[in-house]
Amino acid sequence: MSSTDTGRTTVTSGGSAVQPVDPTKHIADPGPLGLAGFAATTFVLSAVNAGLVAKSIEPVVLPLALFYGGLAQLLAGMWEFRKNNTFGATAFGTYGPFWLAFAFYVWQFADKIPKDQAATATGMFLLVFTIFTGYMTIASLRTSVALIGVFLLLFLTFLFLTIGELSGSDSTAKIGGWLGLVTAVLAWYASFASVTNSTFKRTILPVVPLTAR
Repeated sequence: MSSTDTGRTTVTSGGSAVQPVDPTKHIADPGPLGLAGFAATTFVLSAVNAGLVAKSIEPVVLPLALFYGGLAQLLAGMWEFRKNNTFGATAFGTYGPFWLAFAFYVWQFADKIPKDQAATATGMFLLVFTIFTGYMTIASLRTSVALIGVFLLLFLTFLFLTIGELSGSDSTAKIGGWLGLVTAVLAWYASFASVTNSTFKRTILPVVPLTAR
């Protein structure tokens, strides 16, 4: 029995069956790329925030933020729109520009803010993304255990960094740095698991999905 592909449905010649067809099945999952870009940039900046490396090396974050954490994530977000994944598109489509904005802020604008107001300015910048990550954490409850862990830890990271900047507490900001390191490692795991499972065509590393995408 022959069939006709109508784009979104497949109809048999007898007209007795209509089966949905995924028009994006041929498009690779952009999630592992977005998670990897996010993890790498978060890891390096968090190492600085946690005090593991000297603050003088912080400029190395800027090219990472522009091209890997920023541009790569933004592209992943646009591909998630094509994959009809609202959560992924919103997440990568926000955190990519976050890193782009962070790079330009540090590079072009931070030194134009009076020193006694610089911490408040940075705190307000971080607060915006703390709020965003808070409601994305709620939305993540229908994705996978791995992503829930990433977003919960990321929310705590932003929260402690924001409080640290607004209150002038270096110890609170350092806690945010350590939380960021754990977030980055978990994001790397989620990326590793996704690309490995896709390559092997079976579950090698579990992410424990909670609902079908």
